[in-house]
Amino acid sequence: MDAAAKQTEALIKSYFEAFNRGDHDGMLACLADDVIHDVNQGERREGKERFKAFLARMAHHYDEQLDGVTVMVDADGARAAAEFNVRGKYLATETGLPDAKGQRYGLPAGTFFAVSSGKIRRVTTYYNLTDWIMQVSAEA
Repeated sequence: MDAAAKQTEALIKSYFEAFNRGDHDGMLACLADDVIHDVNQGERREGKERFKAFLARMAHHYDEQLDGVTVMVDADGARAAAEFNVRGKYLATETGLPDAKGQRYGLPAGTFFAVSSGKIRRVTTYYNLTDWIMQVSAEA
């Protein structure tokens, strides 16, 4: 693995470590100012301010930790991916989703990244929303 790939791997690990600490500023420090954020079931968001607002909304509705994070990086460090398990608690009802009653859930997920100049320029996350809905509905 060359130096750029190692730098990207460290950047992605820092991003996820900040996530697990609930350190939004730490996550934002990993991002380019014009970051593109594509979420599983939603609109594309551009820029750190919109990403920051997303993090605040997520923290209001969910308490999540990621485990088993495995980071994969291409040879030149321009692209990376991570696979992990989400362990969470549904705290507050989000519009269009089942009622929140403190239900716990767990599901596999993955994120793809584009990286340049030592910053994350794109974050694209995927998970099975139907599985999540079934889990929180079964516990309701």
